[in-house]
Amino acid sequence: MTAASLVSGAGDCVCRFLRLFAGGGKPPPSSYQAAKSPAANPPAARNGKKVLIGDDDAIILQTTSLKLRSKGYAVITAPDASGVIGAVRDESPDLILLDINFPPDVAHGGAVAWDGFVLMSWLRQFAETRRIPIIIITGQKLPSLEERSLRAGARAFFQKPIDHERLLAVIRRTLFEDAGGAQSAFHGDFHA
Repeated sequence: MTAASLVSGAGDCVCRFLRLFAGGGKPPPSSYQAAKSPAANPPAARNGKKVLIGDDDAIILQTTSLKLRSKGYAVITAPDASGVIGAVRDESPDLILLDINFPPDVAHGGAVAWDGFVLMSWLRQFAETRRIPIIIITGQKLPSLEERSLRAGARAFFQKPIDHERLLAVIRRTLFEDAGGAQSAFHGDFHA
């Protein structure tokens, strides 16, 4: 699938994201947030890995960020699809935790919400982003979502409320395996 076919199939919303990713515009300042100084996120220096959390739930963003920072990860948060795209472009995360559902980005001209599946598919179209491991976190309780997520390229699937200890174990294993070149999906014991 080419960028042109993406644009013709989804209209203005996709055009805005393509311009954003290509550097034609910056996301709104509040669209994503990253710790810019080591003092704001001291444990990040311990392991040097960046994790992007894309979720519209402020409680999930805060609690998961705290857990990750306590284990030495630099954390970037994005409450909407445009924030996820902007953070991926600007921050180059080592791993993405991604919700499936996002509300429409009406404030910035988008009438159609990009869900986690559309974001995963879109990110896989570019050489710079296709190898970033993605772990799905969702509050939806449909049994088919785990299978669909793994088929779409997610490395693991977690249902909310998140078991943070299990999530941290999967993140560590995923980042370690990626450093060694292995590619595998986690499921079974690793879905919550």
